[in-house]
Amino acid sequence: MKPYDVIVVGGGVSGSVAAIASARAGARTLIVEKMGFLGGMLTAGGVGPMMTFHAGSVQVVRGIADEVVHNLQQLGGSPGHIVDSTGYTYTVTPFDAELLKHVLEKMYLAAGGEVLYHSMLAGVEAVGGKITAITVATKSGLLELRAANFIDASGDGDLAAWAGVPFLLGRPGDHLSQPLTMNFKLGRVDIGMVKEYIRNHPEEFPEARTDLLDQAPRLSMGGFTGIFAAGRRNGEISFTRECILLFETNNPGEVIVNTTRIQKVNPTDAWELTGAEVEGRRQTLELFQFMKRRVPGFADAVLISSGPNVGVRESRKIEGIYVLTAADLLEQIPFEDEIACGGYPVDVHSPDGEGTNSRHLEWGAIYGIPYRSLINGRVDNLINVGRCISATHEACAAIRVSPIAMAVGQAGGTAAALASRNHRAMADLDYRALRAELLQGGMFLRLARSITGAYEPGTSK
Repeated sequence: MKPYDVIVVGGGVSGSVAAIASARAGARTLIVEKMGFLGGMLTAGGVGPMMTFHAGSVQVVRGIADEVVHNLQQLGGSPGHIVDSTGYTYTVTPFDAELLKHVLEKMYLAAGGEVLYHSMLAGVEAVGGKITAITVATKSGLLELRAANFIDASGDGDLAAWAGVPFLLGRPGDHLSQPLTMNFKLGRVDIGMVKEYIRNHPEEFPEARTDLLDQAPRLSMGGFTGIFAAGRRNGEISFTRECILLFETNNPGEVIVNTTRIQKVNPTDAWELTGAEVEGRRQTLELFQFMKRRVPGFADAVLISSGPNVGVRESRKIEGIYVLTAADLLEQIPFEDEIACGGYPVDVHSPDGEGTNSRHLEWGAIYGIPYRSLINGRVDNLINVGRCISATHEACAAIRVSPIAMAVGQAGGTAAALASRNHRAMADLDYRALRAELLQGGMFLRLARSITGAYEPGTSK
């Protein structure tokens, strides 16, 4: 089999966008994906909505990611970017998960890419600081694949770890990761009754923007704190969480509940991950039955689905050339090699206790992510995208969300294609050429100091 220019391990949204960018840049590209479809946590983990594409009133995630949303809208699969009535972020972007599978696949295949479904990474051959081949387990048996460059979009950094790249796991000290969550989807919810309860009990929704309830075309809400606390006291709820968090999907009256919490799990351990799946389904049934009994608007609700896979917020992060920190984000530190931007807060769900430690930026503050956080000093032809890039426990809690992951994916896919075209190591890539390609691809980048020291325009629009 002829070697590929770029192989992407993992077809989540970050890997899908990386592969689209790579293929559009002219690289012969292959996605290796364990499921039978693309989209990762958004299609195989029940996660939704996408949040957030914005920092204040500025849309900072554009390019291919926004093209995905536009294509969903054309199919009636998303209302687009709408105001976030939880008050937590600027906007949310509801979507139809089934249509997202179609959109990502169509965009990728139209770019000339190839995909191999039902295939998992099973081995890595690395010689002289380069990956020469990977082995994947398929229905046909073990298959060896070769490429000039590789993108680790596995979420857990599997390819990088197996190739010998050092990594961080969870938080410093005890290495506990953020808790896992089994999202589930409910139908036949009386949204009008839910909104009425919110208006009449504002004390149970302390952070919500109740003034936006009628402005937002879909409901996003975190609260019911009194009802939930009573459920915990009387034993109806057995897990540690402080409220119920829910998001109305693209389909009115249908909501995703993002509330279950499975702690002290190593997502890279197959046995522990299996246990998390079992516990996630137990918590799902417990919470669903509780909501039918106790939460106004849910008496007639039906359980449509739980996530095909439990949702993982954090696991391995590579130790890259630069480790991104929370201070970098909160202080909006400029990077001369910025490749993506975001505005989502530092959002740490407690690995072993109650609550969520949130650190918000000032309204409209924009942070950047450097190229050096995608590459490592060990393997020349490997780049990481998605939540397994080089970041601390706290920084990962901000940049792990799907819009930012897609922006990072576009940068990583473009870089891999450039490296293949120019026969360069990832670390030796000309950042000015990469930046030019990213801007040409519609991405937003801040006014950042260039390699030459001069300031230059930072957006293509």
